[in-house]
Amino acid sequence: MRTALLALIVLLAAPAMAQQPVLATLTADAINTANIAILTAAPANIPGWTLAGQRAALPNPAMIRLQILLDRAGASPGVIDGFDGDNVRKAVLAFEAMGGFPVDGQLDQDVLLALEDNQPVIGTYVVSDEDVAAIVAPIPSDYAEMAQRDFLGYTSVQEELGERFHMDIDLLNALNPGSNFAPGDTIVAAATGTDLTGEVARIEADKTLRQVRAYDASDRLIAAYPATIGSEDNPSPSGTHTVEGVAAMPTYTYNPKINFQQGENTSVLTIPPGPNGPVGSMWIDLSEPTFGIHGTPSPSKIDKTGSHGCVRLTNWDANELARMVKPGVPVVFMG
Repeated sequence: MRTALLALIVLLAAPAMAQQPVLATLTADAINTANIAILTAAPANIPGWTLAGQRAALPNPAMIRLQILLDRAGASPGVIDGFDGDNVRKAVLAFEAMGGFPVDGQLDQDVLLALEDNQPVIGTYVVSDEDVAAIVAPIPSDYAEMAQRDFLGYTSVQEELGERFHMDIDLLNALNPGSNFAPGDTIVAAATGTDLTGEVARIEADKTLRQVRAYDASDRLIAAYPATIGSEDNPSPSGTHTVEGVAAMPTYTYNPKINFQQGENTSVLTIPPGPNGPVGSMWIDLSEPTFGIHGTPSPSKIDKTGSHGCVRLTNWDANELARMVKPGVPVVFMG
């Protein structure tokens, strides 16, 4: 799998191909009836399926369906947005590894048959009073100001539901034109299914490929997640470390003498918990001091920007992984 993924990185560095407009209307029905087999064509002929850094004008219903099917299968594409990208390509490769297919990133007929369940991937949801009541004021970017808050929650219902259904906020809004996301409103959203269950026996954090992979005791790949793993200025650890524990909705201790300095903040600060905190809604503590696998307040930036040395996942991927690990699980940093 690693060799194929390295080949994928080379492919993604190639010049972008020509794009064509999306012809299908972006509705729940269009996504539920989309044929993902069109994504087996040459990339230049597929709306929404493009190479390095270039996007189609609008999300592609078939790409949305593919992302949701991959998400359901445990091969996370990250944020479901209807656009191609290396997170989607890596998810395809992970799905192939899970199913025992040749790990080449090709959506051939055997892979499509295993992935497609011919069930709706978009469902409905009724916005509740609790959804609206949970919204907080906009979150400041300065850590000293953050430290004055009690909880760093969601700042809009769209953000809250986007994370619940693993969706980009723009896509959620596009699928629900005119909705105020008020209590009682019925909206449509990705039907991502239930979280994976099982016991993870080993984790790989691949720095080069920017992916976290979880294996069971039989060394079977059971989950894969796109990840931000350190940066040039703040590299992640090397070698093998172990999971020390798990903390949901963790506080974050900011110490500029140990990690990094944010702005003019030179004092130690305790940042309150919440999905919009620096480490998101989940912390998986590692035996290497100050390092962990955690969530993020900016899921769309996973694998797009660097971290301060830790392993950053979307909040929903970090939450799922945390429920499958126990203290002592080895985490191997690769690349």
